[in-house]
Amino acid sequence: MTEPVTSPFPGVTYVKAPERSSVSDNAPVETLVAEIIANVRAHGDKAVRDYSAKFDKAELEVFEVTAEEREAALAELNPQTRKDTEFAIGNVRKFAEAQLATILPLEVETLPGVHMGHRVIPIERVGCYVPGGRYPLLSAPIMTIVPAKVAGVDQVIACLPPNAHKAMIAGCHLSGADRIFRIGGAQAIAAMAYGTESVPAVNKIVGPGNAFVNEAKRQVFGPVGIDQLAGPSEIFIVADASGDAEMIATDMLAQAEHDIRTRVGLITTDRALAEATLREVEAQLETLSTANTAREAWINYGEITVCDDEAAMIAYSDLIAAEHLQVHTVDAKAFAKKLRNYGSLFIGELASVVYSDKCSGTNHTLPTMGAGAYTGGLWVGAYVKIATHQWLDERGVAQVAPPAARQSASEGLEGHRRAAQLRLDRMQAKAN
Repeated sequence: MTEPVTSPFPGVTYVKAPERSSVSDNAPVETLVAEIIANVRAHGDKAVRDYSAKFDKAELEVFEVTAEEREAALAELNPQTRKDTEFAIGNVRKFAEAQLATILPLEVETLPGVHMGHRVIPIERVGCYVPGGRYPLLSAPIMTIVPAKVAGVDQVIACLPPNAHKAMIAGCHLSGADRIFRIGGAQAIAAMAYGTESVPAVNKIVGPGNAFVNEAKRQVFGPVGIDQLAGPSEIFIVADASGDAEMIATDMLAQAEHDIRTRVGLITTDRALAEATLREVEAQLETLSTANTAREAWINYGEITVCDDEAAMIAYSDLIAAEHLQVHTVDAKAFAKKLRNYGSLFIGELASVVYSDKCSGTNHTLPTMGAGAYTGGLWVGAYVKIATHQWLDERGVAQVAPPAARQSASEGLEGHRRAAQLRLDRMQAKAN
């Protein structure tokens, strides 16, 4: 039996503690990224070309994927892969359309003659960063491009590394990208943020990437919007004694194979389940073809904790605010309502993260590193603006002008007072 390790959190004991911190291991890359952004901003395509050669070993004169290249990538796509991709696109589109239907314009008369409201306005141009990765992740463009098109974005720009698999071009095309560029890394973020001779400047940048992409998004934020700052992937599972050790271990390792910095964990009230899961992880690593990656992630960032009671389990889960949070308890739906902080929730043992990652319809671009405490994941609402407006008739002016003028006077803002009073004075003069 594994000896318990004291946790700094009340009511929580480690059966398997992480050996490293994903936060402190997020090595600072600010200086290099700042240099890349400055050069791309100053020298445009030339800087992008130089960085592509340096970092991606790609010598490209033209960055944009032509219509002919799109069609060729599509033609080379395995027929079953295309069907599966279109299945995923359809599901993501249906869910995004349902979400958009809940975002309604507003018109309301708050006082007699005072009319206010808001419009739901699609963003004009969005840049989607599509990571290349070690595998052709066909789900990546679906999650960023499809909701943008559903929202009504005028132009969707996709950037993917020059060495990305051709199938990724097909995925961008099928998802609806208006233009596709072979540019990766921080230089892609800079190009989309500020524009180059080839790449148009966008209004907002979305999509996950490595530490350089993440830092670049942070540095360009302001002139352009961003969706979020996404760190290494995470999965945690909250479980009681009803949990299935084999299933829990399988789901954790499925996520761990993403990257050696993936953070995975089990939070449970049952020590027997914790011990069984630990044994099951070690056993599955012996036969997993991606064990080299998954094992390193498990050793460095994997954890299993036993909580004194349900309240401690909920509190610790909300503290972690995991990107993906699975609920394996007797009454999973009831338990899920007690949880507050997470990127996306998977209720019951049949709801695996892998379904959302690939094709079920919810978006897999989610907050990490505790950001689930204040934000949700990427969704169709990220591609629209809620912009307010108001209009007044004379009844409205009669009600709001006097307090507005008095407040302006008390603040010493004479120009404000005059602007508030002018319309009232003219109305009164016309009435006389």
